Amino acid sequence: MKDVQDLGLRFASGTETPPVDTPASSIPDADGPLLDAYSKAVTGAVERIATSVVHIQVEGEVTEETRRGRRPSDEPDRRGGSGFIFTPDGFVLTNAHVVERAKRMQVVLPDGHRVVATPVGEDPATDLAVVRIDAPQLSAAMLGDSSSLKVGQIAIAIGSPFGYQTSVTAGVVSALGRSLRTRSGRLVDDVIQTDAPLNPGNSGGPLVDSKGVVIGVNTAMIGAAQGICFAIGVNTAVFVASRLIRDGRVTRSYIGVAGQNTPISRRFVRFHQLERESGIRVVSIEPNSPAKRAGLEEADIVVAFDGIAVGGIDDLHRLLTDTRVGNPSEITVLRRTEKLTLPIVPEAYTAGEW
Repeated sequence: MKDVQDLGLRFASGTETPPVDTPASSIPDADGPLLDAYSKAVTGAVERIATSVVHIQVEGEVTEETRRGRRPSDEPDRRGGSGFIFTPDGFVLTNAHVVERAKRMQVVLPDGHRVVATPVGEDPATDLAVVRIDAPQLSAAMLGDSSSLKVGQIAIAIGSPFGYQTSVTAGVVSALGRSLRTRSGRLVDDVIQTDAPLNPGNSGGPLVDSKGVVIGVNTAMIGAAQGICFAIGVNTAVFVASRLIRDGRVTRSYIGVAGQNTPISRRFVRFHQLERESGIRVVSIEPNSPAKRAGLEEADIVVAFDGIAVGGIDDLHRLLTDTRVGNPSEITVLRRTEKLTLPIVPEAYTAGEW
């Protein structure tokens, strides 16, 4: 039988098969520099964020839901997830579903030390939560700006899937401004879609860019799909975390719409003298909600609330505070070619609604 050298095979590139005794380092590789640059970007990002990423172990209250399918039936509800330190004094950001109904929590630091964690607050509407730990020389993650993200940029997920601490996966930002309904029925808006693979236990860990700066909080995946995973944008996370630290909860007003960020053509921006070139496209409207009573329709594009320009879902979230509850307001929308201003009275937010 002829060996590989004798066959003189050619690959798609048109180059001949190198002799079997040729050192790999001497084989030309046009993609080598690009692969090296990508590898260095990922490893550098991991080095900068890894000291802030923690594993969270939770023992929760046993309910009928958590008991279902367990044997024996009195087995404690033990689960785990991920999180990251975002302040030097020990505040840790994670997902609400990781720590819900927790009786006891431990945080495993990157060096393997275990410390007790105390709850600060949860926000089921965004599936975010803050806990606090007391440990010396903590390394806080650097937080970025999710409004400046671009589809296609590198996205790196770090967490503890199945308890394997500081596991790294990499991909790109696949889409922005998604809406995600969680398993409990909650709808979370302004979500980052990425193909950086996530597994059970990644929840609550950071999604970072090529500089190791946090751009999102990993929260969910579609189990039947490949490469469709989601993270809450860091801008939303910062707002929610600040309110949880201050008040222990996030009080909001509610208008009853689900929407997605959408660009607005410059022609419409100029014609209607809009301040922003984006708005919120209404995807659905809750029955018996303030939005329904105000006359909003699906496909309307929200561009302002009480005269304040709204360029995206984050903007509207920040405006719908507790001070708006019961107070007459105005919402401005584009409906086909018209700009309409409709009276609306926000209501108090209750769990499971937005």
